[in-house]
Amino acid sequence: MTGFSTLLYKEVLRFWKVSLQTILAPVVTALLYLMIFSHAIGSHVVVYQNIQYVHFLIPGLVMMSMLQNAFANSSSSLIQSKITGNIVFILLPPLTHIEFFGAYVIASVVRGIAVGLGVFAVTWWFVPPALPHPIWALVFSILGCAMLGTLGLIAGIWAEKFDQLAGFQNFLIMPLTFLAGVFYSIHSLPDFWQKVSHFNPFFYMIDGFRFGFLGASDVPPVHSLLVIGGCTLALTLFTLYLLKTGYKLRH
Repeated sequence: MTGFSTLLYKEVLRFWKVSLQTILAPVVTALLYLMIFSHAIGSHVVVYQNIQYVHFLIPGLVMMSMLQNAFANSSSSLIQSKITGNIVFILLPPLTHIEFFGAYVIASVVRGIAVGLGVFAVTWWFVPPALPHPIWALVFSILGCAMLGTLGLIAGIWAEKFDQLAGFQNFLIMPLTFLAGVFYSIHSLPDFWQKVSHFNPFFYMIDGFRFGFLGASDVPPVHSLLVIGGCTLALTLFTLYLLKTGYKLRH
């Protein structure tokens, strides 16, 4: 095995061996969200014409679960290695910064997709989805997980303690996810907050993914794809620069 494939195998095995915590727990959490929100407010909310609220809610929950777990995978793995000191066993082998980046981000995508498939499977029993545009759903799920896996790497590189990483997650990732239209359409918001929502890249991930499930979205999927593609590219270049210079890793 090459250094890249060994590191990728180690990262995938790391979350798979504790799949009760890393895969099943977020699936159960998403199922609880679905049961509470669909029963509590489902009959009072109108999102799109001829689309029930529960149909609208499921793709948002699937995407939210994928994003949060993709971020958690790379960020928690990297900071654990830094704090325990075993990061040296990753830095010493002749791995390039691109191989380092690729192994962590691909493992994050694998975990995000595994969680998404789990949420999709359990919600299937409640409402079988039509899924008219599966390619769009697949593209946005991979791009979204890659972007959050990259953000997780940045957070893991920057943070020196677990509470700094928790701050990154609680004050940036969580608010951006919950305010991205998981539970509502932005067209139900006042004009000011609709405009603010357009500056949230998480909104485009969830809206584009929802288009794959419903064939309807708040903005055209091509628009969302350009925004997410641009953000992912910018974050990738920035992360590669951090890894190449060894910022907070080699010094």
